[in-house]
Amino acid sequence: MGSPILKQVALPVTRFDAELEALITDMDDTMRALSGAGIAAPQIGVSLRIVIFELRENPRYPHVAPVPYTVLVNPVLTPLGAEEDQGWEGCLSVPGLRGLVPRFHRLRYQGVDQHGVAIDRTVEGFHARVVQHEVDHLDGILFPQRVRDMRNFGFEDALMGQMTPMPD
Repeated sequence: MGSPILKQVALPVTRFDAELEALITDMDDTMRALSGAGIAAPQIGVSLRIVIFELRENPRYPHVAPVPYTVLVNPVLTPLGAEEDQGWEGCLSVPGLRGLVPRFHRLRYQGVDQHGVAIDRTVEGFHARVVQHEVDHLDGILFPQRVRDMRNFGFEDALMGQMTPMPD
């Protein structure tokens, strides 16, 4: 948090080549090493519109449904309705902190994968939350900027009794 690249709007990907594959491998390695549910290219110092996410068994998110491994390039999000869910979020770029963040319950996301193959999915719940969180990074937004009540933001250790698990 505080790094200039995390405050910028990332640039669209225009080349699908070995350099892109190497970046995605680096992102994947970083996400897995830190037990993250997702990561965006700006989080590893690259201003490109790429996110990856996946959730299988993850100690940081023990109560949520699986999210399939996805490489999403040049994403476009479309909320499907105004319904929002409140959920506790953390971030690899803001280690040790959590906040209660509203996110659209249901949305459609579109883009392409690392090979340029179209992706078009409608998702809800935690899957929708992860996508919104990661795409925020591409627009220079960190989750603390989404917390509406700062009484619901702080260090994980101090908040342990207040945080409820994410629903499936």
